Amino acid sequence: MNPAVSTIGIGGMSCSSCVARVERTLKNVPGVQSVSVNLANESAHVVWNQTDANNDARLRRAIRDAGYEPLVPEHWQNASEHPWKSFVPIAVGAMLSLPLVAPMLGDLLGKHWMLPAVWQFVFATPVQFVLGARFYKAGWHALRAGSGNMDLLVALGTTAAWALSMWLWQIAPQNEMPHLYFEASSLVITLVLLGKFLEKRAKHQTTEAIRALNALRPAQARVIGSNGEVQIPIDELLVGDRVAVLPGERIPADGLVEQGQTQVNEAMLTGEPLPVTKLTGARLTGGSVNGEGRIVMQVTAIGTETVLSQIIRLVENAQAAKAPIQRLVDRVAEVFVPVVVGVALITFFGWWWHGQGVETALINSVAVLVMACPCALGLATPAAIMAGTGIAAKQGILIKDAQVLEHAQQIDTVAFDKTGTLTLGQPRLLQLLPLTSQGDARLCLSLAASLQSGSEHPLARAVLYEAKQQDVPVVVPDQSRAVSGRGIQGELEGCGWLLGSVSWLQSLQAGMGDVAASDWLLKAQPLLAAGSTVSVLAKQTLQGWTAQALLVFGDEPKPGVVEALQALRLRGLRLAMISGDNTAAAHAMAQHLGLRADEVFAEVMPGEKAELVKRLQYTGSGPTHRVAFVGDGINDAPALAAADVGFAMANPNGGGTDVAMQAAGITLMRGDVNLVIAALDISHRTVVKIRQNLFWAFVYNVAGIPLAALGYLSPVVAGAAMALSSVSVMTNALLLKRWHWCSTLRTEASHQLKSPLA
Repeated sequence: MNPAVSTIGIGGMSCSSCVARVERTLKNVPGVQSVSVNLANESAHVVWNQTDANNDARLRRAIRDAGYEPLVPEHWQNASEHPWKSFVPIAVGAMLSLPLVAPMLGDLLGKHWMLPAVWQFVFATPVQFVLGARFYKAGWHALRAGSGNMDLLVALGTTAAWALSMWLWQIAPQNEMPHLYFEASSLVITLVLLGKFLEKRAKHQTTEAIRALNALRPAQARVIGSNGEVQIPIDELLVGDRVAVLPGERIPADGLVEQGQTQVNEAMLTGEPLPVTKLTGARLTGGSVNGEGRIVMQVTAIGTETVLSQIIRLVENAQAAKAPIQRLVDRVAEVFVPVVVGVALITFFGWWWHGQGVETALINSVAVLVMACPCALGLATPAAIMAGTGIAAKQGILIKDAQVLEHAQQIDTVAFDKTGTLTLGQPRLLQLLPLTSQGDARLCLSLAASLQSGSEHPLARAVLYEAKQQDVPVVVPDQSRAVSGRGIQGELEGCGWLLGSVSWLQSLQAGMGDVAASDWLLKAQPLLAAGSTVSVLAKQTLQGWTAQALLVFGDEPKPGVVEALQALRLRGLRLAMISGDNTAAAHAMAQHLGLRADEVFAEVMPGEKAELVKRLQYTGSGPTHRVAFVGDGINDAPALAAADVGFAMANPNGGGTDVAMQAAGITLMRGDVNLVIAALDISHRTVVKIRQNLFWAFVYNVAGIPLAALGYLSPVVAGAAMALSSVSVMTNALLLKRWHWCSTLRTEASHQLKSPLA
């Protein structure tokens, strides 16, 4: 049986130690193949050896036995509680802690506002044991599992400060006011709760992309049946249903336009802001917005098989995946809490040994416990990954996993498939050259279009498109027939005509003994040498077949692709174009694209592209280059898989999108080469944020723990620093959401292309 995948939410995790414990627990569940737990979105991504109806139930039971709460995976996307509801405990804690902190502020003003011990006890105890109950509960579960976490450290530290205050109160002489530490215990709990609240708010923002994608699903569809149009829930749609979509409504599922024409806004799916014209037969993607025309569509995919569902699944999997560097952090986190407890004990006995007394020794050890909570370590990587993949998804860039992010920012070579990636992928009629002095270009175009009026060949479509653009008449030929691999032949107004390849007309004229063939062939040969596709329009006369016009076809670069390639070059990247065309055609297109001759690889068969990618990776005895390959995701699948990072570019007609999502590390939802630049830039910035977050997370602990152990940080300051570390890591990750498409490189590229020295 095929492996199954489960995603489940987990409530109650507080730090990277919790992540390690949950992963360890879930890996012990029979049938589990691999587990990835994400602290930022509080979920687990589990791969099973086989599908079983009991899989999800086993996960839920294991999570609950470990002391955590199993949740539906959409708990962040569908959170319905008021965002400020969870702030109530913090407000209560602040009100109870303020009277305890006020004397500290009064001392700075020369005032003595110290409350009696009994009132300090009254204010601090509810904070410690009611608001702080969550820390005791989670810490107890951690102890039962034989591990530790942030909650355990907070519970130990604040309990020690509260208990020390009680002890000092009890042993103090009756008329003497001892220095108590109730404010430390209550304020630390309040600060940690505040930090968790801000952290939760930030986490909510990192999942904005998933929520936005889920919101694209309409609730109902207007199905056309024997009783007319009936609205039904979208979950009841069937493949083959005919659905009416009114102006302004969202397309309910993937399908084809059956009746009508309109313009569809696909911005949320592809990042393309301009609406796309949809005529009869055009593909529609569920979740996009219909424009001003009423259309009838036929459903071709529903549920999890739609493009929107696949996009959501890709983004969710990318956000749940772990970067390789995070696995090292998780291994550190597994031993972090026991080490911190050990450091706290050493701090206590060290101060006590030096004669500072139990009070000073205990307070400094409490500061160590509070300072060292590993929240920021657990959030550093997943927060940045979620923000980076989310902003990429909004641009129409789907990143498969965190490993792809790390590899993408190391790319130094980008290889492109030519047809459909750098070029439009559709032949265009570039020139029509009459060969006789009486030849009329419009008449020749009309004859050529009439001959091909019933053909679906790409060259025929190019001729018919040009005829429509120039508004020339097209008639149906008499007795037309297609000659496979050569062209088409028919009768128009009683005369025989053909339109076909140069070699076909050569063979026909050779058979007729025509010596005038050299005239048109001399004109055709330079065009063929330049890489163009040339067809000949010929008329049947008493002397045989006589060439009347040459039709020159060629592909064209996509708009903006020349500037995009130059922008990649300005980033210091090597470029390569891989094509199955003949050498002349490939080099002719490369010249249009601004590529050098040594960057062109022509006459490469689809099966040979993967081998060529490997040659670009290896020079000498080992791999020396990181290569990205950009292709259409169908016949380029082997090359996409062989590259360090595969960029699969979905084409405008939707073909290849499914293959692209499976074969490539990064899927570009629209055929814009500039998205390659954007993907590389987002990858680089995301990895930078990961490194920054890990640096600051470690700095907080590496610098804070010794300072706390040496007595330079009070428990209150340590608690504030610990809360600030988590908030700063989340805030730094959220800065990625400010990323916007910067045209600086494209502008520089454009200027260079226009410069006479370029």
